[in-house]
Amino acid sequence: MGDGTSLVETLKLTCFRQRGNDIVTDAQMEALLIVAEQYRLNPFTKELFAFADKGAIVPVVSVDGWSRIINENPAFNGLEFRYSDEIVTMPRGKPCPAWCEVVIYRKDRDRPTVVREYLDEVYQAPRGQNAYDGPWQSHTKRFLRHKTLIQGARIAFGFAGIYDEDEAHRIIDAGSIDATTGEITQQKQPERPTLPAYAQADFTKNLPQWAGIVKSGRKTPDELIAMVGTKGVLSEAQKQGIRDLAKSQDVTDAPIKNEVPAEPAMSAAEQEAHAEFLAGLEG
Repeated sequence: MGDGTSLVETLKLTCFRQRGNDIVTDAQMEALLIVAEQYRLNPFTKELFAFADKGAIVPVVSVDGWSRIINENPAFNGLEFRYSDEIVTMPRGKPCPAWCEVVIYRKDRDRPTVVREYLDEVYQAPRGQNAYDGPWQSHTKRFLRHKTLIQGARIAFGFAGIYDEDEAHRIIDAGSIDATTGEITQQKQPERPTLPAYAQADFTKNLPQWAGIVKSGRKTPDELIAMVGTKGVLSEAQKQGIRDLAKSQDVTDAPIKNEVPAEPAMSAAEQEAHAEFLAGLEG
């Protein structure tokens, strides 16, 4: 195993969900191991893993991990689930109860902790560029139960600083954590201002300059359209006017193929000889 460097890198690949060329640092690995020790979870058997996020980590506990830390809590005294009689079907999901409740009993409390989660608030639509179906689509009822168990465990036992995978994705995608409840909320992205229509006067003024850019080969008409479109919304006629620049380039300097060269002019003596020749033909 040498100096152990390769082993450390293998463990990082096992414990972290890396994106692109992200490099997991030793400090991030140590942070994950601190969380693992605190909750007595094993990151090498997938009970705990993490996403690297802006130099920090987002610790993610699998369903098996959540089940273990609940069952190993000395105050735990059983749980039960309850379901809504109303059945709903989310887009691309399977029919599922509208809500699920978990009732968690503790030995040191007279009353149980009851937490209800609603499907329409926790359901995760297909992710990714191709939007392939995921576990929420194939196992809708099971994942509602998992989500309910996790939220119930947080309230009943005060588990903090650990998340499920859905929450981790929301944190990484510019989410924020409510310091009071521990809930992850998606930050609303600022709406891009609506661009005004591109003024025809400016279009007419700039068209000769754009023609020079196209002629020089610095940009294609489509590249120009994309660039100008950041300043204002082009009409279809204006877009076509830019595309036509490629057809109207000056071609006067281009050589003319198959041109018949003009005959040189005849001298005065040659003209006289030629006239006598023609007269002889007529006589």
